[in-house]
Amino acid sequence: MQPELSSMTILDAEEAQHYRHLRNQAGFAALIGIPLLIDLIWPWLPAVSVAHIQWPWLVVAALSFCVLYYSGGSIFRSAWQSLLHHRANMEALVALGTGVAWLYSTMVVLIPFWIPPIARAVYFDTSAIIIALVVLGAALEIRARGKTSEAIQQLLGLQPPTARIIRDGQEIDVPLAEVKVGDSLRVRPGEKIAVDGKIIEGDSIVDESMLTGEPIPIHKKPSDEVVGGTVNQSGTFIYRVTHIGQETVLARIVDAVRQAQNTKPQIGRLVDKVTAFFVPAVLIIAVLTAMLWFDFGPSPKVAFVLVTAVAVLVIACPCALGLATPISIMVGVGQAARSGILIRHGDALQTASQLTTIVLDKTGTVTAGKPTLVHIETVSHVDEKTLLAMAASVEAGSEHPLAQAIVTGARGRGIALNKVTQFQAIAGQGVSAQYEGTVVCLGNQSFMQQQGIDVGNLLERARFLAGQGQIPLYVAAESKALGIVTVADAIKSDSQRAIADLHQLGLKVVMITGDNPITAHAVANAVGVDEVLAEVLPQDKAAAVYQLQQQGHVVGMVGDGINDAPALAAADVGFAIGTGTDIAIESASITLMAGSLQGVVEAMAISKDTMRNIRQNLWGAFIYNVVGIPIAAGILYPIVGILLSPMIAGAAMALSSITVVTNANRLRFFRKQ
Repeated sequence: MQPELSSMTILDAEEAQHYRHLRNQAGFAALIGIPLLIDLIWPWLPAVSVAHIQWPWLVVAALSFCVLYYSGGSIFRSAWQSLLHHRANMEALVALGTGVAWLYSTMVVLIPFWIPPIARAVYFDTSAIIIALVVLGAALEIRARGKTSEAIQQLLGLQPPTARIIRDGQEIDVPLAEVKVGDSLRVRPGEKIAVDGKIIEGDSIVDESMLTGEPIPIHKKPSDEVVGGTVNQSGTFIYRVTHIGQETVLARIVDAVRQAQNTKPQIGRLVDKVTAFFVPAVLIIAVLTAMLWFDFGPSPKVAFVLVTAVAVLVIACPCALGLATPISIMVGVGQAARSGILIRHGDALQTASQLTTIVLDKTGTVTAGKPTLVHIETVSHVDEKTLLAMAASVEAGSEHPLAQAIVTGARGRGIALNKVTQFQAIAGQGVSAQYEGTVVCLGNQSFMQQQGIDVGNLLERARFLAGQGQIPLYVAAESKALGIVTVADAIKSDSQRAIADLHQLGLKVVMITGDNPITAHAVANAVGVDEVLAEVLPQDKAAAVYQLQQQGHVVGMVGDGINDAPALAAADVGFAIGTGTDIAIESASITLMAGSLQGVVEAMAISKDTMRNIRQNLWGAFIYNVVGIPIAAGILYPIVGILLSPMIAGAAMALSSITVVTNANRLRFFRKQ
C-alpha cells in the first residue's frame, strides 16, 4: 500500500502547487487593478487625452494586457473551448466583458479622435479587478476543497510499518511488504494488528472502533478473525494472515473513500444557468445595436456603431454578476463558522439547502460514543449504593471499557471505592475479587453459570434491559445474585430534539450503524428515526448512501468515525462531528464543531438563507444589466441626446456592486432558529 500513499502525496502536492499559482495570478491582477480602481475615486492619473497619446495610459494598457494574459489566460482558454462547443458559461461572460473592456479602452488611448467625446472612457480597472475576483474565487475553492487525499493518507497511517512474523520458531520484525498470506504473526498488548487474519493461538480484547465505530472492544479467541489497523488492548495472540495489500478491509475502506471522492456529483452553478442565455442575448443585442446605428444613425456612422456596440458589451461585463455568488457564500460561510459550523466549499453550502434525507451514524453521533453506567437494579434486601460500591471496587482492577464505565459512574455519584484482593478476570466473561472478606463476582450470564450462581428472577429483567440496548452485568456475593448494573452508549441529550427538527423540515431520517440490531432499534425508537440499518460495514455504508441517491434522494450523511469516511465522502453533503476522528472530518464537506446534531439543522438554515440571498443578488445584478444595456445601446440618444456617459456607466456598475455586497452582508444578522 506504500505506492498508493506516494501517489496520493504527489496528487496533494500538485493541488497545492495549483493553488499557489492561482493565488499569485489573483495577486498580480489585484496589484494592477486596485490602484486603477482608486483612480476612479481619487484621480492620480492624467485624464485620457483627446489630442495626443499620454504615455502613462500606454503603460496601464500594457500592464492590463499582462493581467489578461497571465492571470486570465485560463479563463480565456475555457471561454474559447465553451464557444467552440456552442456553450455559454461564466468564463465566456468574463472573457467577453474583460476582453472587450480592454480593447475599447486601448482604442480610446490610441485613437481618441475616433470616439465621440461623450464616450471617451477607459475600463482597464474593470478588466483587472474582475479577473482578480474570479481567479481568487477559484483559488479559495481549491484551498477549501483541498486536502482530499489527506483522509486517505490518514487511513493508510493506521497500518503499522512492520509486523512480528514467526519463522523457524523465531520471532522477527519485518517490513509489512514482506508479509504473505499464510504467515503467522504475533501481536502483543497495545500493538496495532498489521493485516487481516484468523487467530490460531491465544486470546485478547481488541479495539475495533476504527472499523465498526462501536466503543466497546471485542473479545477475540482462536478461529476469530482480526482486521488490520485495529488495536490489541490486552493479551497476546498469534494469527495466520488471510489477506494482504488491496484485499484487506482497511484497503477496501481506502478504496471506497477514494471512489466516493472522485465520483461526487458536481453542483451546477447558478451563475452558469444565468449566463447560458445571458451571453448569447448580449451578443445578439450588440449586433442588432450595430446594425440599427449603421442603418439609421447620424454621421460619422462607423464611430457611433463602434461606440454603441462596444458599450453594450462593456456594460454587460459581470461586475455585480461575478460578485453575486462568491460574496454571499463568503459571508454565509463566515456566519456558519461563528456558529461552530465549518463549511469546506460553496457547493456544500448550496446542496445543504436541497437535502431530502439525512443518514445518521449511531455511535458518537446520536449517542455519546463511550460506555456509560445507566442503570442499577437490586434484589429487595440490597440498596443501590451498596451494590454499586461493591461492583465498582471490584472493577477498579480492570482496564476494560465496561469496567471503567462502572467505576466512573460510581465516582460520579460520590461513592467511595474500597480495596480488593485476589482479583481475577476471565476475558469476555467477568471478574471476581475479595471485597471486605466476601467473594464478589461481576459478569455476564455465562460467567454466573460457571461460578454456580443462580440469577433467578434477574434473568428476565436482564433480557428486557438488553432489549433496550443496554449491556447487563450481574453482581453476586457469596454465590448469591444481588442485582444488575447496566452499561450503554448513552444517547446525547439533544439528539431527540434535533431529529424532531429535521422531521419538521420535511427530511427522512435514517440511522446506520455497525452495532447489533437490538441495540440499534432501541436507540432508534428512543430518538424517533424513520429507518434503521444495523450491522453495516464501512463500505456498505457508502453503498447505502448510493442506493438512496439512486432513488432520487439528496443525501446528507452525519458521522464521526473512520468507518464513516466512505459514506461521508459519498453523500451529497457529509457532516462530520467535530469531536470525531480527523479522517471523518477530512472526508466531510461540513464539520460541526459542537458535536451536536442540532448543528445539521442550523447548517441547513444558513444554507437556505444564503441561497435565497444569492438568488436576490443574481436578480439584482441581472436587473441592472437589463436597465443598463438599452442605455448603452443608445436608446436615450434620440430622446435626450445621451450616449452612455462614462459617469453613468461607472455609477451603474458601482451601484450594482454596492447593492450586491450590502445584500450579502444581511446574512451576518442570521440568528439561530
